[in-house]
Amino acid sequence: MPRTFAVIGDPIDHSLSPHMHSAAFRHLGMNDCSYIAYRIPRGELAHGIESLLKIGIAGFNVTIPHKVEVMRHLSKTDETCSMVGAANTVEVAGDGSLKGYNTDVEGFADPLRRRSISLKGASVLLLGAGGAARAVIAALARLGDTSDITIANRTPKAASEMADLAGLAGLPNARAAPLSEADQIANGCNVIINATSIGLPASAEKTIPISPESINRDDVVYDTVYMPMKTDLIQKGKERGATCIMGYEMLLGQAARAFEIWHGVGAPRDAMKRALLGVGA
Repeated sequence: MPRTFAVIGDPIDHSLSPHMHSAAFRHLGMNDCSYIAYRIPRGELAHGIESLLKIGIAGFNVTIPHKVEVMRHLSKTDETCSMVGAANTVEVAGDGSLKGYNTDVEGFADPLRRRSISLKGASVLLLGAGGAARAVIAALARLGDTSDITIANRTPKAASEMADLAGLAGLPNARAAPLSEADQIANGCNVIINATSIGLPASAEKTIPISPESINRDDVVYDTVYMPMKTDLIQKGKERGATCIMGYEMLLGQAARAFEIWHGVGAPRDAMKRALLGVGA
């Protein structure tokens, strides 16, 4: 019986998820499966989910702006969803009930593990205080051993709330700072993470407020933005010889985990990566 999966959000045209999952289906000979991009505007999530269920959707990924709101439509959530307060993967049961997962947490941690990067004693600068930042904090708490973390954000209240969340998650010495101080703070940190939308095609801002001189050769620079692949922050990191982790690596990690949740088999990561790089290069 044919099974259809989807990614929902708005905008959605830029999503690379259909390319990755379709490549995985081809590689494994899963000819009964298909994956589509389905635009659901802000404020229309309930109607959009109802429409997907009517066509018998088997599961769907969730992206901006629905990751938090979708939580209200779920019958069950995994522990990570509850910790982050957002879901990005939904499994549809036979009775139409929805179970949510947050694979962004595993997606963020995956490239660090694969490169054997230890965060023991690391001083972290996290840019942003939205949904992506929540997933990063949950991942850092799981990885453990960081020395301290500073959350820099344009809105002070959001930064303070995120710092409180980091402290509750078990991250020591969490503090908030204005985004305008990010460049100065980066000088004293050896891990710099961008969890803002700066650099996205739809964003008016393309330049991270950190100068190349604030990045050192021994630093780890991580951008969660995956399109374009070489963001302003990644280019600055490469210029300084830092270890750079691109957003597509996190995207691949979260997509592979979502594939395994839905299908119960190991994801063909190499096939998914080739599809991802072929489209996003």
